[in-house]
Amino acid sequence: MTKRVEGKIAVVVGAGQTDGETIGNGRAIARLLAREGATVLCVDRVGDRARETADIIAAEEHGAPPPSWLEADITKAADCSRIVAEARARHGRLDILVNNVGIGGGGDAPAHRLEEQVFDRIMSVNLKGMWLTIKAAIPVMRAQKAGAIVNVSSLAAVAGATQLAYEVSKAGVNRMTTSVARSNASHGVRVNAIMMGLMDTPMAVSGIARATGRTTSEVRAERDALVPLRGKMGSGWDTAYAALFLASDEAAYVNGHLLVVDGGITVRA
Repeated sequence: MTKRVEGKIAVVVGAGQTDGETIGNGRAIARLLAREGATVLCVDRVGDRARETADIIAAEEHGAPPPSWLEADITKAADCSRIVAEARARHGRLDILVNNVGIGGGGDAPAHRLEEQVFDRIMSVNLKGMWLTIKAAIPVMRAQKAGAIVNVSSLAAVAGATQLAYEVSKAGVNRMTTSVARSNASHGVRVNAIMMGLMDTPMAVSGIARATGRTTSEVRAERDALVPLRGKMGSGWDTAYAALFLASDEAAYVNGHLLVVDGGITVRA
């Protein structure tokens, strides 16, 4: 049976993860794409994290071509250009780009309490950085007349009232996704986004626990209780399977879509 992205060259930006008890979105996406036949370039701001993900993929021995890794900071245009250049130099093309980098917290707050430097930092990473990777990849994909870009967004784009910078950055990701999808459709390039709900990832659960002085068990229970579907958050694997679908040829007619993956939170009565 043919694997779902067999023969594809995939770049996963944000493929590393912080320490925690569960798997992060980026690492799960990179591993699943490799499992389904893609050659994966794992990119992260912290090189050791990217290398660790690549090592995990290599150790799984599921028949995919060997992965590689790269340290890069997507807030720097030169680094984004280097990501694409390295993908082409190592593998000759770029079929899939997954934009998973995103930050929150760090002083984020409602409008009347949010500090300018916090707003600028979150917007630079979550929105500008994603634009820079897309900007670097689009010319290559246009020349190929094919390519799939998957952006990781959040339900915070349409809900919430306590983290203005994060919410606005993700709303920007959604609009950027639809804009880039429309402007590149005639060139065979598809662009979609995943709007994640509450996920049990190290960045979310362990990060909140550290920031609030609570245990991960307390944070996890509080977040689980908000999810209608089985009373449990999703995992990085749920994000990964959504990314796999959108990146694969199964989604060849899906473009400019914001795929909600939230366990039913947005339809809760």
